[in-house]
Amino acid sequence: MPYNLSMLEIKRQIALAPYTTLKIGSKADFFTIIKTKADLLEAIAWARKNRQPLLVLGGGSNLLLTKPIKGLVIKNEIKGLSRKKNLLTALSGELWSRLVYEAVKQGLSGAENLFFIPGTVGAAPMQNIGAYGVELKDIFYSLTAIDLKTGQEKTFDLADCDFAYRQSIFKSKFKGRYFIYSVTLKLSRRPKFKLDYGQVREELRAQGIKKPTAAALIKVIEKIRNSKLPNPAVLANAGSFFKNPVVNRSRFQSLAKLYPDLKSFPEEGKIKIPAGWLIEKAGFKGKRFGPVGMYEKQALILVNYGGAQARQVLALVKKVKAKVKKMFGIELEEEVNII
Repeated sequence: MPYNLSMLEIKRQIALAPYTTLKIGSKADFFTIIKTKADLLEAIAWARKNRQPLLVLGGGSNLLLTKPIKGLVIKNEIKGLSRKKNLLTALSGELWSRLVYEAVKQGLSGAENLFFIPGTVGAAPMQNIGAYGVELKDIFYSLTAIDLKTGQEKTFDLADCDFAYRQSIFKSKFKGRYFIYSVTLKLSRRPKFKLDYGQVREELRAQGIKKPTAAALIKVIEKIRNSKLPNPAVLANAGSFFKNPVVNRSRFQSLAKLYPDLKSFPEEGKIKIPAGWLIEKAGFKGKRFGPVGMYEKQALILVNYGGAQARQVLALVKKVKAKVKKMFGIELEEEVNII
């Protein structure tokens, strides 16, 4: 029996698996879809009145739900885009890739390497998304957030967010406290492309593109990602399941002596090692364990072949981490938010 509050409808005992790209999840005690700030404030008021905790759900692309969710789950569908000179603002329910596409369409550069990352705009600052040598923090200007307890609005600038590799203040000190309402990017009319990470330059060369445009670059990024990463609409997955570990130079040199083909990238005075390479070397690439496995084209992606349960995902994660730790002495850390 749904609860009706003016325009807001709150339903009971709703299955959450369809709202996640991994297609795994139990039920939420209460569930609602919000499309405006007024909807959000009404949901906050309802939760406070009924003493229910809140969980915000965006695109569900970086998430593993392992248990029934107590309280009210808010599905964010607040959308909209606006521009002021070289500042581009998107409301948090917008798809991230649409924001990047619109930036390119409007002649603004800086976000190209982040094209085709699944999920919504609101999720991007949570973990400081990144790809092909660019992170959100490199183009971030500010965001507006709403306190989920009081409904009060607050602006966060770059320094406030405490961004680090796949980390932000919204995953640490303020975890679960704020609803990110809008994100503003500071972009440029003069492109300065980053092309020397992953297969980007190689693919440009293969296509005979010597002087890339932003429009050409996002097509290249999309092609590379499609060649390596499964479409969640076809094969359920949560994106990159693990973070790329970062080690000091001496540790890297010791590993490189044992594994001459060890892949790496510089990371602020240290060395980043691709987790997918470690997982592949540990023998998990393309290996299946019942309904779950590590993807055949990219070992970093854990996929649900159909009917998987959270416990089966967690069992595979445990196996992968144990083998990588035994072989390389490196402790993998999950990138996916496990609840």
